[in-house]
Amino acid sequence: MAAPVPSLGEPFHRPLTHLEVKLEANRCLYCYDAPCMNACPTHIDVASFIAKIAAGNLAGSARVIMDANPMGASCARVCPTDQLCEGACVYRKDDTPIRIGDLQRYAVDAAMRDGTRLFEAGAPTGHTVAIVGGGPAGLSAARDLRRMGHAVTIFEAREMLGGLNTYGIVPFRLPIETALWEAEQVVELGAEVRTNVRVGRDLAMDALLAEYDAVVLACGMGGVPQIGIPGEDLAGVWDALEFIEQAKLGRDVGALGSRIAVIGAGNTAIDALTCSRRIARQASGGGEARVTMYYRRGERQMSAYGFEYDFAKQEGIEFRFFCAPARILGEGGRVKAIEFVRTRLETSEGGEAAVPVSGTEFVEPIDTVVRAIGQSRLVETFDRLGIAHDGGVVRVDESLQTTRPGVYAAGDCIFAKGTREAMVVEAAEQGKRAARSIDTYLRGGA
Repeated sequence: MAAPVPSLGEPFHRPLTHLEVKLEANRCLYCYDAPCMNACPTHIDVASFIAKIAAGNLAGSARVIMDANPMGASCARVCPTDQLCEGACVYRKDDTPIRIGDLQRYAVDAAMRDGTRLFEAGAPTGHTVAIVGGGPAGLSAARDLRRMGHAVTIFEAREMLGGLNTYGIVPFRLPIETALWEAEQVVELGAEVRTNVRVGRDLAMDALLAEYDAVVLACGMGGVPQIGIPGEDLAGVWDALEFIEQAKLGRDVGALGSRIAVIGAGNTAIDALTCSRRIARQASGGGEARVTMYYRRGERQMSAYGFEYDFAKQEGIEFRFFCAPARILGEGGRVKAIEFVRTRLETSEGGEAAVPVSGTEFVEPIDTVVRAIGQSRLVETFDRLGIAHDGGVVRVDESLQTTRPGVYAAGDCIFAKGTREAMVVEAAEQGKRAARSIDTYLRGGA
């Protein structure tokens, strides 16, 4: 058996020094109507947590952050802060914005390191809530429901909590320990956890509603779908999420070769690109590996965050736009090459579509292919649960209640199809909203 994948190298974020923290924290103007707070989907009181850092109260700072955002440790690593809090900073126009994400990471990392207990469960209400899915949305809902005093049981299909934070984001951006620490904050509040249980298959919705007063669907989405071209069954063709999971858990991914193609242009594609490049280089003792992203549209249509794209370029990733895979070619049952066709964008009432250009086919020699074209929807699951949905996007009202009374939904399973990817911070906010709605519902409110 091959040895486990070794460490994947330097982390994406360099920790701030104590001096850098002091200098950065004391730059904050503590704006009265803080635009950074308004730009954050979870509305973290940025001025307050930075003021506490400046005063040396790191535990208090972490409490402010995590009170607003139960995924505050993960978001300090994966949020597009340049588009959110830092993008709204008053310094941005004339100077460098406050490094809010770095300061947030510094404060929460201190709480993690020191074992600080941040919150306590509320007085028992006698009400019970089932949470289906232990990812960011489910954990956020469970955390707040426990603080409100409701009994919570989390049903998780995987072995560990954390969802994509645990399994689907490369370790040099989001270490597994960080995701599991956030989950542990919920468990320590008294949430019961049942892992390796798939609701809709192992447990029916009617059984949940019979046992619990309310249910939150926070089950996210499925794996990466097939592209729909010949050759996808060959050895050396990966689902991006499965590939990242294997690498993150230190499991063997086999020989990738020196020519790796990733199909797609979202954040998961960037993770697959940078992860595969680091693994291939380590396997070759530092030799170069050609890792290339292929995308049927152009740079402007990429759904990956700008900072992710910049990072990939710094890692030496190549980018090929306006080309789509037509078939994967093999030899001896393994990938040997991909035939691509060039594309062009055509605009119609339905939006922009990438259309193949006849006669522009070309072949690239490839050793490994990684599909990163989004995630499939849990259509069959929602059908079995009796939940109305639109192609796997669960229908909810303003309170996040589904078409079944007492059943709410949050996270990726309600994220409408579009051109960009859902953010962890949005899932956290939806989990909080679902918790507030359920609390009102259970207490007899409207």
